[in-house]
Amino acid sequence: MLFKRSLLQELVGTAIGAFLVLFGIVIAQRVAYYIGVAAKGSLASDAINTLLGFSMLKFLPMILSLTIFLAVLLTLTRWHRDSEMVVWFSSGMGLAGWIRPVLTFAIPVVAVIAVLSLFVTPWATNKGSEFRDQLKSRDELASISPGVFKESRNADRVFFVESFDELGNVVKNIFVQSVQHQRLGVVVASQGHRTVADNGDNFLVMEHGRRYEGKPNTAEFSTTEFERYSIRIEPNEVKEEPPGTAALGSVELLKNHNPANNAELQWRLAIPISAFLLVLLAIPLSFVDNRSGRSANMMLALLIYIIYNNMLSIVQAWLTQGKLNPVVGLWPVHVFFLLLTIWMFYRRLLQRPLIPAFWKLSWFKS
Repeated sequence: MLFKRSLLQELVGTAIGAFLVLFGIVIAQRVAYYIGVAAKGSLASDAINTLLGFSMLKFLPMILSLTIFLAVLLTLTRWHRDSEMVVWFSSGMGLAGWIRPVLTFAIPVVAVIAVLSLFVTPWATNKGSEFRDQLKSRDELASISPGVFKESRNADRVFFVESFDELGNVVKNIFVQSVQHQRLGVVVASQGHRTVADNGDNFLVMEHGRRYEGKPNTAEFSTTEFERYSIRIEPNEVKEEPPGTAALGSVELLKNHNPANNAELQWRLAIPISAFLLVLLAIPLSFVDNRSGRSANMMLALLIYIIYNNMLSIVQAWLTQGKLNPVVGLWPVHVFFLLLTIWMFYRRLLQRPLIPAFWKLSWFKS
């Protein structure tokens, strides 16, 4: 009982640390991506947080799956390395005795992964698609970033603002270039703001500036000073597209049978199933062979994880293309890794190394 309580405490602590690291890596990558898109003027800066939230909900099942796999692997590896396993085995408990305490820790997380994969992730994908459509329907002013030239979709206007005020309502040092009736117009103003007329039209109102207008490649031009100048902003009309397969609810996938829907549904089921099998795989994989070094089992575990996910992706693609019977689905991949798990337990119960030939390679040694 003391060993099991100590194991659960260490598993939870390791899982929290692994989750924070993985979550931080993923969120840093997504933030860098969205900031880069916003810097190019293709995304409004105020939309980054919303898109980031939807994106993290989509990645959460995979992060949790990898978290519990690493938690079990790292914890049991340390117990092997520090000879705490010797105490466990000398008390008459075998390797199979680790299954129950490990599953006590892992099954609640696997249940959360299943809920996220089947219900939360499709909802986040659908809401993210709807939010992107709303962003596309916004006019060009909505995606302007300070210090970046922004060209309108019709390529007839170029906007530039130097900065926003603290509240973001007033822009300072505005530059607008437009072409109308084969005449080039340039408007500069010290500040401006956005307003909506009673009929719903949007206007960019600039104050205390000048307008230069002329014909290109000629000396003909005129200058006008103004106290207030308004430019009407045309809204964008975006055709709504039906949601993709990833955005459909699991119940709807069950009702509408086709290769794409079957592949998507089996992928959602595969995430918690693979998390469960990976946790079991981590038990025999955690064994540390002093001859092969401390990193050999970690490298093997990482290789198995990559192969597992890649095989699921490949078979899912075959299902989508209709090359496989949906009854077969992704189950052959799960059965293969279940048999691999049983074989690894068998090897460890016989006290045989899992990688008997590779330990001699110098690059496997720590």
